Amino acid sequence: MVKKIFNLLLIPLILTVIVNCKKAESQKVNLAKKETTTPVKKPSNGKSVRIAVGGMITPKEGFAYYRRLLDYIGEKLDRHVEFVDRDNYAEINELLKNGEIEAAFVCGGPYVEGHKEFGMELLAAPLVYGEAVYYSYIIVNQDSPIHMFQQLRGKRFAFTDPMSNSGQLVPTYMLAMMNETPDTFFKSYIFTQSHDKAIKAVAQGIVDGAAVDSLIWEYASRTNPVFTSKTRIIKKSLPYGIPPVVVRRGLDPELKEALRQIYLNVHNDKKGREILDHMMIDKFIPIDDSAYDSIREMKAWVAKQALGKKSK
Repeated sequence: MVKKIFNLLLIPLILTVIVNCKKAESQKVNLAKKETTTPVKKPSNGKSVRIAVGGMITPKEGFAYYRRLLDYIGEKLDRHVEFVDRDNYAEINELLKNGEIEAAFVCGGPYVEGHKEFGMELLAAPLVYGEAVYYSYIIVNQDSPIHMFQQLRGKRFAFTDPMSNSGQLVPTYMLAMMNETPDTFFKSYIFTQSHDKAIKAVAQGIVDGAAVDSLIWEYASRTNPVFTSKTRIIKKSLPYGIPPVVVRRGLDPELKEALRQIYLNVHNDKKGREILDHMMIDKFIPIDDSAYDSIREMKAWVAKQALGKKSK
């Protein structure tokens, strides 16, 4: 069976429709603007620290504050910190796995995968709005007659990244609980590669609904609601462990502890506090691996359901 998939060409959000693809893997289309990836530089003097940004808790425009935070970390370490920008969660996991970066901001889903596959380690987690959790929001256009997730049957839907917890796993789990899959439930679906673009796609009527990170939706709603104001939340998921800061396995223990202490104390000085305020982060706190068990359980349940359907 062939499905119509929308291919978004966003500059910043000019979308063009119309591609026929096969189901399943062929539908995982990256709708982000294609850009040349800058190779990660290998430290020439052994002093550079490379930190990637993947799982953001702010929209893309918040990158400036991530850069400021990494500059702040460099000052505290007295070492050069290289900002590594990747849109794809899988790519950041690969960089950590291969030791090409030392640390990263990742989403809960990629952390679970990376911890299982190659021992990715937690360093700290942001406390946002007083919580160390976040949610998946199912959103529709403000003017949509849809008020329940079940009403999205036969509609166009936007996921974010194939490894995203809030933007892919949670809605897929919700469908599995209904004995459905994205292929059986939606008319068509797309992968926008970012929560920002999924919000815009709903606001502009390109899709009927989307699953997005609550932190990013809330940040945009508070700071620049041009698109969030044109969307409406119809479903809020259960809470999940917040996107953490992680380090690669085998990182020098002294560097790891130095990084940990900087994150845990950044809120205690004036410059650090100002940066966190712009990111709407209360502070960074320690977090335990068990905070992500609910994500593991969802992944296992969805995989079991999919295996059962294949065996029939």
